[in-house]
Amino acid sequence: MTNTDRVAIVTGGSGGIGRAAVERLAADGFAVVVHYAGRKDRAEETVSAVEQAGGRAIAVAGDVADEVAMEAMFDAAERTFGGVDVVVHTAGVMPLAPIARMDLETFDSVQRTNVRGTFVVDQLAAQRVRSGGAIINFSTSVTRLQIPTYGAYAASKGAVESLTLILARELRGRDITVNAVAPGPTATPLFFEGKTQEAIDQIAAANPMERLGTPADVAETVAFLAGPARWVNGQVIYVNGGAA
Repeated sequence: MTNTDRVAIVTGGSGGIGRAAVERLAADGFAVVVHYAGRKDRAEETVSAVEQAGGRAIAVAGDVADEVAMEAMFDAAERTFGGVDVVVHTAGVMPLAPIARMDLETFDSVQRTNVRGTFVVDQLAAQRVRSGGAIINFSTSVTRLQIPTYGAYAASKGAVESLTLILARELRGRDITVNAVAPGPTATPLFFEGKTQEAIDQIAAANPMERLGTPADVAETVAFLAGPARWVNGQVIYVNGGAA
């Protein structure tokens, strides 16, 4: 099977790292389902960009923690493009607050989207991704960096890593790889939100590469795992320029 026959779903595909992954996979020949939760205009812009570059894409809405909505997304992929070969699960939320002050409603919402959402998407992917495919979850380098105010987010991503490593072993004999990408600080709207320029500069300077990552940097690793990396399985890959 060539990449022109392959189909990828990218959750959170309408912006930031998700959009970069969509555009990179489309450039590699994948037909892509661009999932979004709330910004239909951004998803449609992403689809348009792929189509203008000669690729194939559709946009599908849905809450990643809602198993009915996610099943409909997989159905749309199969109905439109014939199947699913790669699932890239970038969708997530990242409200920040010290553990002592975060309200439990916010904590629960983080776990619902980031943990239950990963479980729902991975469960469907395990059932429906074709042989030779790949499931690519998203963690974070904060699980190593232990940055204050990231407690709820890092806890959710620790759970994502556990799900990833166990699912890789559960899919024995299926020829499906399961890995997690753990970016460091990356120049996305989600990262910049609520940070002063001084804080951004300090974070960038702390990296041995002396810059923030870009969505394209992370998309390179996604493309590797989605394509040639058939001997990389059950791993968490830290994509952070040496930050941790």
